[in-house]
Amino acid sequence: MSVSTACKSALAAAILALGALPGAASAAPNYSPTYGQDRAEIEDLMARYLFAIDYFDWDAYVATFTEDGELEFASGTSKGREAIREAVTSFAKGIGRFYHTEDGKPAILRHVVLQSSIRVEGERAWGRTLWLEMANHGPGDTMKMGTYGIYEDEFKKVDGQWLIAKRRVLNEFIPKRQSGPNNPVADMDAAAEAFLAGK
Repeated sequence: MSVSTACKSALAAAILALGALPGAASAAPNYSPTYGQDRAEIEDLMARYLFAIDYFDWDAYVATFTEDGELEFASGTSKGREAIREAVTSFAKGIGRFYHTEDGKPAILRHVVLQSSIRVEGERAWGRTLWLEMANHGPGDTMKMGTYGIYEDEFKKVDGQWLIAKRRVLNEFIPKRQSGPNNPVADMDAAAEAFLAGK
């Protein structure tokens, strides 16, 4: 057997072995015909959430959650819209301690979402999204990149509208509030599979 033939045989064997590994075949997502529409609505929901928090529109903010929605920050977990309102308004009042202009006024805080993986299964969905925040907290009130992390989300369609059923805010810079060590998207898929198995 020539060296070239031996290499080709070894490569073929490796590909066959890889195909036999658990999860190898499921690496490619299976998108439903309505995935594009569902994803667009969920992305719009996440944008509305961020605009609401950055502009202190608490009615709009709590409206992004289901009635029994759950929000987990580093400081604790709130369940239900009224408890979520209390938690987020308390957070907003204290933001000046962390971000402020040179004259001591609360800084303008802006949240941004980057890449987001969203899995939709009927009227339930799961998401993993990288977020960061910035403010005019730098020298001379210039922009300073602040904190960053991952949103671990569960979404639910209620009366035809996507809402946040559960949001876990992870802060990569705080001990024990970091994502991983697994790929967050793999964890998302596992959560979806567990839900489907329990139906």
